[in-house]
Amino acid sequence: MIHLSALSRDDFHLVANIRVDADQVKFAGTVAEAFEADEAGVDFHGIFRDETAWGFFKIDRDYAARFDFCPAGELGLRAFIVDRARQGQGIGTAAVRALPDYLPRLYPQAPSIALTVNLINPAARAAYLKGGFVDTGEIYPHGDAGPQNILRMPLQRAPEPAVVDLGTEG
Repeated sequence: MIHLSALSRDDFHLVANIRVDADQVKFAGTVAEAFEADEAGVDFHGIFRDETAWGFFKIDRDYAARFDFCPAGELGLRAFIVDRARQGQGIGTAAVRALPDYLPRLYPQAPSIALTVNLINPAARAAYLKGGFVDTGEIYPHGDAGPQNILRMPLQRAPEPAVVDLGTEG
């Protein structure tokens, strides 16, 4: 069973073990590159089994300001990386399935989360779709490694039951 956990910029040591094959770096970069970049509005998160990091991702709180295909308040999922030794085991799909429960606790106002996935990265696209993202049918043509599908997932929890005060009879 995996769990997701927020990371601070001082937590690199917790996820430094995560590696991807060289041909995957063009899609998400490396964990070291993420920690070296100074990006405002970006938070780090780890995918863990027990105390071992199996993956890493960034949540971009300013995604809507960076990309015109996002509505106001939408989060962005970026640099989603599963360690190469753990790929193909359902870790990515399980982590994606956990996002609708995990993210609203940290970002309660966010209506949804979006991502772009490269057209030449079908394994990642399949994991995102299996995990609950929906293909919008739109293409973002300006990806670093070429055109990308735009995927989206709603995050709003079901409303809490209304509390009705019936008062007291007098």
